[in-house]
Amino acid sequence: MAGPDFTVVQLTDTHIRREGETVHGVVDTLANLHTVLDRLVNSGQRIDALVLSGDLTDDGDPEAYRRLREAVVPAADALGAAVIYAMGNHDDREAFVHELIASPSSSNGPAGPVDAVDAVFDIGGVRIVVLDSTTAGRHDGRLEPSQLSWLTDTLAEPAPGGTILVLHHPPIPSPVTSVDSLRLQHSEHLEAVLAGSDVGMVLCGHSHHTSSGSIAGIPVWVGPAMSYRVDPIPPVGRHRGVVGFGFSRIDVFGSTFVATAVEATPSATVYDESMQDILDKLAALSLQAG
Repeated sequence: MAGPDFTVVQLTDTHIRREGETVHGVVDTLANLHTVLDRLVNSGQRIDALVLSGDLTDDGDPEAYRRLREAVVPAADALGAAVIYAMGNHDDREAFVHELIASPSSSNGPAGPVDAVDAVFDIGGVRIVVLDSTTAGRHDGRLEPSQLSWLTDTLAEPAPGGTILVLHHPPIPSPVTSVDSLRLQHSEHLEAVLAGSDVGMVLCGHSHHTSSGSIAGIPVWVGPAMSYRVDPIPPVGRHRGVVGFGFSRIDVFGSTFVATAVEATPSATVYDESMQDILDKLAALSLQAG
């Protein structure tokens, strides 16, 4: 059976802090990141790009960006994957650019270095477009008219393998009232730009709960956070964060884009069998069924 033509792993809301600090006094986010990166490297899977879609640090501290980079770059090198960073509302633009974009050791893989927060990557015919949906001092998302104009020009010519758009703030509602108030504002402006384009999927983070929807008929995927989860059905009158983390794999099969949430929270194994044994059993069942 043929595998995907192209695979992106999305890591969002890593919320890395300085050495010795945890998020909300509970979560060691760098440990979470290492857990996932080690899993990816040891998986033997082909991964074309790692997309880190915002809130890379918890408070924009330069040391936190360096800790993130020192974890991500060696893993990406081992995978032969490009690294693509997007801004989130917890990020500091100056430190983000200096430590992740302008640093000589910040980029690897076929995308190469970039020198703008809004950027375009062409990786094996698939175009990945990054938009900065943040505004300094605000936690909701916004896109400026100049960004929308730039995006329109960028999408004017279709890419051979289609386009993935990355921005931190989801352009779709959230069932969590507090989270919904912080989504991308005036998403109808983005919808007008995307209508009729070759964008096959929009990747976002921010919500800390996994969800999906659509804009201009295009799937929107809100990936699971790498730090902790917001409970989408908490006790009445409460807003609750709980332990748990994960990541996403986005696979392109021809013109079809498929998003899969991957659980990373340590848990007991139900079964662990050879893939070939499973395929052989399925083939035998098919023969029996005629």
